Amino acid sequence: MVPFSQQTYAQRAEQHTHPLVKRLFAIMERKKTNLSLAADVSSKAELLELADKVGPYICILKTHVDIIADFDAHLAESLAALAEKHDFLIFEDRKFADIGNTVKLQYGGGIYRIADWAHITNCHTVPGEGIIQGLAEVGESRGRGLLLLAEMSSKGMLATGAYTEKTVEMAVSNSFVIGFIGSRRFTEDRDLLTMTPGVGLHASGDALGQQYRTPEAIVTANGSDVIIVGRAIYGPDKDPVAEALRYREAGWNAYLKRLQH
Repeated sequence: MVPFSQQTYAQRAEQHTHPLVKRLFAIMERKKTNLSLAADVSSKAELLELADKVGPYICILKTHVDIIADFDAHLAESLAALAEKHDFLIFEDRKFADIGNTVKLQYGGGIYRIADWAHITNCHTVPGEGIIQGLAEVGESRGRGLLLLAEMSSKGMLATGAYTEKTVEMAVSNSFVIGFIGSRRFTEDRDLLTMTPGVGLHASGDALGQQYRTPEAIVTANGSDVIIVGRAIYGPDKDPVAEALRYREAGWNAYLKRLQH
């Protein structure tokens, strides 16, 4: 069998059994992008403006809805409209980390009602498989998908070794799980996505321990599927459209180079 990382996104879309992943791979192939924008801004206006500008060049918009100071239900509706307009999915980077019953309430209710509008969310596996089951009870019937945090991109992170291995086992055995947050391809037992944060065109870091790696290192060498980029696209003195185009090209070229190996 040809490893998943050596197959095109179109081939993987055709073979995949999860409708959301099939849709994502189709978007990626259609738009020639494996770029996810990490939109860590604090107002509705900033988020919607950024999503509208960069939307044509991304496959996934990653949000942190709990940092939006003026959040309301209209924001979710507006994000959904932009996702439809620009052909991308929405990933709420919630990082759930509680017992199954609690995360059910957090995911399906509260003021954010994440399951109503986010195609994808994620969780830590510290609580055990119950957290996956709780989230699945809310999201599976709605066609949503879950990513597990197998690794993080910050210096000194503890998600390594046996913890990562157990997380991969949980992912393989749970149909609601569509992939991982991590830096590499973790398994060939199922076609599970890897989305990688901390990607920059020049490897470096920041004052709070974030570590950056290049698209070529992450996509070509490590077999990751989607690069997550934030401040490098919309930070101070940045042109978000121009930077999104640069990262889209770099990520896509890294993918094409991987296919040639």
